[in-house]
Amino acid sequence: MYWDFEQLKQLLDEKYFQYNTPDFIQTDPIQIPHRFGKKEDIEISGFLAATIAWGNRKMIIRNALRMIDLMDGRPYDFILNATKDDIEQIDNFTHRTFNVYDFRYFLNALQNIYKNYGGLEQVFCQGYKKDGTVKSAIKHFREVFFQLPHLQRTEKHVSCVSRGSAAKRINMFLMWMVRNDGRGVHFGLWKCIPTSALMLPLDVHTGNSARALGLLQRKQNDWKAVVQVTENLRRFDPDDPIKYDFALFGLDLELKRTKKSRQ
Repeated sequence: MYWDFEQLKQLLDEKYFQYNTPDFIQTDPIQIPHRFGKKEDIEISGFLAATIAWGNRKMIIRNALRMIDLMDGRPYDFILNATKDDIEQIDNFTHRTFNVYDFRYFLNALQNIYKNYGGLEQVFCQGYKKDGTVKSAIKHFREVFFQLPHLQRTEKHVSCVSRGSAAKRINMFLMWMVRNDGRGVHFGLWKCIPTSALMLPLDVHTGNSARALGLLQRKQNDWKAVVQVTENLRRFDPDDPIKYDFALFGLDLELKRTKKSRQ
């Protein structure tokens, strides 16, 4: 089906309003940071939940809650005050390929960031200021995050945009922290990165919808595809293009439900 600009904008806006509601929180990993009120608790729990956000959503949420429990329910306090032994004593956590050794390193890296770099926001913002792109923000964050001695295997759990990764989970985390449209889903805690600079958290769902609507021609879900689809979304809202993540995600779920009902 051919969509002209006005038809497509109307559809995307309609689905954005339909899916961007607090009801969305109940079945999404973003419910984890919504359990907290303090900025640093929201950042840390949100980052960890986003890190393991692949696979079955119920399993993601269950394991993210387990991570919070292992930090005594107080992420920021744990990051600031945990001793080396406290972290090493954590010996029972796995989410698919993310294992306890990865989790321990993430806790140590977050401790380094909050004690020596002013926190997650400061690290991402410092990277963004290099050239005003989220790509630079992600590259800088990854460099700081892996400053400590670590297993090589752990690096796969923080996307490398220099190698062309779509960085879906980091882009999703940034969307949570930066966007604030007053609709109660995203937090809008970080002010140094504008919503206009955010990049789409491209995954199977948003990629399927974007291709079906003619917003993405590239076949791979890589960084070049993220740039292409985000640039197209900026035509519809240059100040907040990533709000259409709701629309693209919801449209793919609708299509899957329709196909299932016909079988």
